[in-house]
Amino acid sequence: MGKLDKIALDKDSGEFLYHQLYNEIKELILNGELPPDTKLPTIRKLAEKLEVNNVTVVTAYNQLEADGFIYKKVGSGSFVKKLDKVEKSEEELEPSGIANFGSTAPTPNLFPVEEIKAAIDEVLDRDKANAFIYQESKGYTPLRKSLVSYLEKLGIGTGIDNIQIISGAQQGIDIISKAMVDYGDIVFTESPTYTGAIGVFNSRGARAIGIPIESDGIDVVELENKLKSFRPKFIYIMPNFQNPTGYSYSEKKKEKLLELASEYGFYIIEDDYLSDLHFNNRQNRTLKSMDKADRVIYIKSFSKLFMPGLRIAFMVVPSELYSGILSAKHISDISTPGLIQRAFDAYMRNGNWDENIKRINKVYDLRYRIMVKAVEELMPEEIEYILPEGGLNFWFKLPSGQSSNELYDYLLERNISIAPAMVFDLNGEDSECFRLSVTSIDSEDIRPFMERLTEGMKEFFKAGSKSKLTAEQYNRFL
Repeated sequence: MGKLDKIALDKDSGEFLYHQLYNEIKELILNGELPPDTKLPTIRKLAEKLEVNNVTVVTAYNQLEADGFIYKKVGSGSFVKKLDKVEKSEEELEPSGIANFGSTAPTPNLFPVEEIKAAIDEVLDRDKANAFIYQESKGYTPLRKSLVSYLEKLGIGTGIDNIQIISGAQQGIDIISKAMVDYGDIVFTESPTYTGAIGVFNSRGARAIGIPIESDGIDVVELENKLKSFRPKFIYIMPNFQNPTGYSYSEKKKEKLLELASEYGFYIIEDDYLSDLHFNNRQNRTLKSMDKADRVIYIKSFSKLFMPGLRIAFMVVPSELYSGILSAKHISDISTPGLIQRAFDAYMRNGNWDENIKRINKVYDLRYRIMVKAVEELMPEEIEYILPEGGLNFWFKLPSGQSSNELYDYLLERNISIAPAMVFDLNGEDSECFRLSVTSIDSEDIRPFMERLTEGMKEFFKAGSKSKLTAEQYNRFL
């Protein structure tokens, strides 16, 4: 098999085998060890040699073809393309490309392509055309049963009649707001908060009031003061690895928040997207698991841990709110696509979800630790920060009077992207703060990208710039 004999795949690395194979072959092409028009081994032969299934090789070959590294001849096989035809792809894939600390979209090499393909095939073989019919608005019943078992592992006891399948966390926030909020109603959020929630509340004409978040969670003293003057329909929070700050709530603050919800009669929307992951052996107890008075509407999205384009999530809804939320879901899109629900149910029942969590936990924990070290060693001393106990988001503060919008503009000209505070502010106002995320950056790129970013920041402090950025303009870079 010649040069391909060098290929060795690490089945314990946490990285998908097809992506390892893709990178190995790409490297052989780029360094000239596989010249143009070299014929690659057949799928079966390479799969046997590497002791992997055929789908691994097919997926790697398809990605190489899509990125311009190889071409296929019908009936003849796969061949290496000429190098001058892949120079653009090489430039895009090398660390000299954009250092994207601004996005929270997961890197595609973490997507469980082979497993979800197998789940879809299983569903199509089993259900035939039924896989494409409308599901009931509540969601596919077997999936809701699977989620009851999943929730038990998180310490959340519920029945299928309280579970609502939704098309992503964003839709969950939207249909809750449609069911509960009228024009002019008050809602509370953390400040800063998730930009998608801001958009939903604005679209409903709600009056959103921000409560400052501290390194151990929301400022409960300020929250109680506000509750004495206002009666919010709900408060929207992320108790574990909050976006954008990365902070997690202490147990004491979680308990106090639940006490206040019972005392003042408001609901809590808990947006949970990373509690499955454990950083530094930290256990991430959900607020819903502590909710004895049924005041928490729990939203769980699988986007950051799965495949964001599939848009699969669910809610655990208090019984007295369920009918209104179900009606809002039906009006929004009738139901989440049935094929996706059935495939995800098969994926969970086959044990793939638990394996996926173990695999990406290794990857994300490594990214977190690399980022922490880089921040501690490289970040200019003028920058203030409190490192989170885990997660993928990091929150920083420039010296007083500096603009994160101006920093954003300055760095973007140098192919470095950050998320300025304006995006997470209820009024879209600029401030000294900004977020860095490592969700979209592979582990090996974090350190060199941080070196570029911190050098750019030092230059910015000397030069400065003037920004005319608006929140709408920024969103296209997320």
